[in-house]
Order: sequence, then structure tokens, then C-alpha cells
Amino acid sequence: MKILITGTSRGIGLACAKKYIEMGHEVIGFDVNEAGFSAPSYTHMTVDITGELPDIDGVEVLINNAGIQEGPGVIDTNLTATISVTEKYAFHEGIHSVLFMASSSASNGAEFPEYAASKGGVVTYMKNTALRISKYGATSNSISAGGVYTPLNAHIMDDPNLMEQCLDETLLHRWASADEIADLSYFLTNVNKSMTGQDLLIDNGEQLKSNFIW
Repeated sequence: MKILITGTSRGIGLACAKKYIEMGHEVIGFDVNEAGFSAPSYTHMTVDITGELPDIDGVEVLINNAGIQEGPGVIDTNLTATISVTEKYAFHEGIHSVLFMASSSASNGAEFPEYAASKGGVVTYMKNTALRISKYGATSNSISAGGVYTPLNAHIMDDPNLMEQCLDETLLHRWASADEIADLSYFLTNVNKSMTGQDLLIDNGEQLKSNFIW
């Protein structure tokens, strides 16, 4: 299959690119930065998804991963550009599946205000996409991850005290790895046939954690 992944220079996007290549697929990666690796079946394109998008035919699996946490342009990058990418590459007869990287912030409102709002919008747009690509027999889902071990969270991972505070907020006292998210992504896009319009919360029980007081 032809796979298009946005945000492939590091973290979850890079892990996804390697996973799909490992499984024998052709992968095209978009990122504002240079490629984090090379492979015969991988094509890296330096693309800012908030700008002009290149013409690519026959995308069968689209993974909307690119995003930022804070600073100017959060809504433009995380939501508006994600919509633009999806509208350009997903709506055709050859599409098999679309996956969106949302965030646990989409359901609990935590983190930065514009970030939480943008990811909430991504989940709603994912459902809109599911409605519209169902006529092609295609699925659309999203992953709302909590803490993930990626370079984006290096400032936490490099501080033992801060890291321990974050882990204490979860039931399982752990974060997910980027490879774990990539494995789940592959299942959702290339194995799953019947689940669509769903947002999967992968947060090691952070939102569920509570202390029952009687």
C-alpha cells in the first residue's frame, strides 16, 4: 500500500514510518525538517502542511501525525492544516483508512488551551471523515495518547523528579513508547476492518485514576 504520514522526522511519526516500511509498504513522509532515516521504500518530502501541499496520487493510508504543542500557529497546524491534508489526499475510491493523532487533552481539556482545543477539533473532524469515506469502505479513527516517550517530552524525561510526578498520575506508572503507538496505528489502519469513527484513549489509566473516599 501507499502510506502518507505527516511529521516523520522524529517521535511517533518516525516510529510509524519505520513500522510501515518494515511491514512492506511504500511510505511518503512530510516534515518541515530533514529525514530522520532513509530506506529504499521511503520518500521524504520537506513540506510545511500549513502551506501548499504537493500533488500525490493514490494514497491508500493517511496518518495525520504532524502537530505542535504551543506557540503561534497551534490551531493552524494541528487542526486547519490537518483538515487540508485530509481533504486533499483522503477522499477518493482508493482510500483504505485514515488515522489522526489526537491527544488525551481532547477529552480532558488539559495542557495548553489552544492545544487542547485543536485536538478536540481533530477528534470531531475524524468522525466527520468517517462519515464521508464510508462510501469507499474505508475507516477513520484517532489515537488520543497521554504521555509518550518522544523528543517532544525531553524536558520532562530528562528531569527525574518531574518524570516521577507524571508517572504517578497514571494507574500503570508508565508512559507509552512511540513504537507502541506505531504498532497500534498499523492495526487500526491495515488490520482493522470494522471499527470506524472511534477515538482510542491510550494514557495508561491517567484519566481513570482516582481515589475512592468513603
